[in-house]
Amino acid sequence: MNDILSGGYLFLGSRLKRLGERMQADVLRIVEAEGLPIQPAQYPLLAAIERDGPITVGEIAAAMGVSQPGVTRNLAKLVETGLVETVDGGRDARRRAVALTEAGRAAMARSKATVWPRVEAAAAELAAGGTGPLLEQLDAIEASLAAAPLHRRTVAASGLAIRGWAPELARHFHDINLEWVAAMYEVEDTDRETLEHPEEIIVTPGGDILFVEDRELGIIGTCALRKSGDGVFELTKMGVREAARGRKAGEFLLRATIRRARELGATTLYLLSNRKSAAAIHLYEKVGFVHDAGIMARYGARYARCDVAMRYAGEAAPR
Repeated sequence: MNDILSGGYLFLGSRLKRLGERMQADVLRIVEAEGLPIQPAQYPLLAAIERDGPITVGEIAAAMGVSQPGVTRNLAKLVETGLVETVDGGRDARRRAVALTEAGRAAMARSKATVWPRVEAAAAELAAGGTGPLLEQLDAIEASLAAAPLHRRTVAASGLAIRGWAPELARHFHDINLEWVAAMYEVEDTDRETLEHPEEIIVTPGGDILFVEDRELGIIGTCALRKSGDGVFELTKMGVREAARGRKAGEFLLRATIRRARELGATTLYLLSNRKSAAAIHLYEKVGFVHDAGIMARYGARYARCDVAMRYAGEAAPR
């Protein structure tokens, strides 16, 4: 059925509103994966309070260019969540001012460290190269969002980007992993089965496979999330091509995979490795994995080479 909103300029306002709602829904996926109690539409309000607070409702409305009733409604929700509080307005007792609470400051710090860079980079990548009439640019943006939602677009200043699973990328998953496994270990039957049938073994049962792409070299790394049970996922088959080492692609990919695990509802995320992979183990420890004897006892027998088992415990929130 033809899109009624994309036929011209008559419904441009409705189309822009739809685009904004679509992008905010994608951003919400990112926010929820980080465990933050914030709606995307509340971020401009929180940013105004953080920058200028204590600040009145009228001052917030002026800073955002919106109506006061809308600000008041959003403030009430933020007060309920404990992120904003009413404070003394100074000499003018009629001046109702608001400020961030300690929890609000912590949530903003986490947001600026883990959410905002992803959203800004992904949105910039989405809009890059836009030229020509406005309607044609909107067509291109909406088509691009349909192909890859905002929350699945992770782009770094280094030129690295995250791509999700697609059957045509299966050969990269196979070749990259076979390269590093064969270089360090004996390739086991479990390896061959997974590398040759990734969609059936990993994706279809509820897992996922991510890829890291370099703007110059193309696909240079991959990592999988294999579902082991209700809320339990194994981070597995992570590898970066030897020719692309030194670009921090591994850490970039690993952090994206952890975020994807949260999106999939992971309550337990673990990995199995070997002490020979010292650099990889150091990276796992850096991002929040800890050694776990229970994981070893339950899952370690999956690979003959496994002598390291780790569970994701999370990183401390930025201060």
